[in-house]
Amino acid sequence: MKNMDLRVTVNGEEQQWSIAAGDLLLDVLRAHGYFGVKRGCEKGECGACTVLVNGRAINSCLMFAAQAEGCEIVTIEGVAHSGELDAIQEAFLDSGAVQCGFCTPGMVLSAKALLDRNPDPTEAEVREVMAGHFCRCTGYRKPVEAVLAAVPGNAKRRKKAAAEVER
Repeated sequence: MKNMDLRVTVNGEEQQWSIAAGDLLLDVLRAHGYFGVKRGCEKGECGACTVLVNGRAINSCLMFAAQAEGCEIVTIEGVAHSGELDAIQEAFLDSGAVQCGFCTPGMVLSAKALLDRNPDPTEAEVREVMAGHFCRCTGYRKPVEAVLAAVPGNAKRRKKAAAEVER
């Protein structure tokens, strides 16, 4: 089979890779060291392989790598900035939404895509986004709480409410 060149930007860095026409984006990313992209169901149902392509959360197990030509891809490895966790990552940790960590990268990326397009989502909107992810460890309450806590201003309101309850 003849290979083709793929030019993408992954986590802010331009890349050029040689791929086969039928290679899945999931496989190409993992082959190049982006191991935060997990192989789960391979049917697009579990969300473990979620990455952002041009800001949109997609299941990389369902996308041919060739379809990403010229696109900007963000994996979980690209969410933190200068060694500092992103607000959504902090919220997942603070809310206890991280257990084994297998589904967490996909959940974080879906949440990031949601918050980037809608900085003040309703609980129903967060639940709809999280519905594309299967988690056997935490369930879904804690991840939903984490996303809502990452909304600008919510963390301060929650801390203030918690302080008032302690009084």
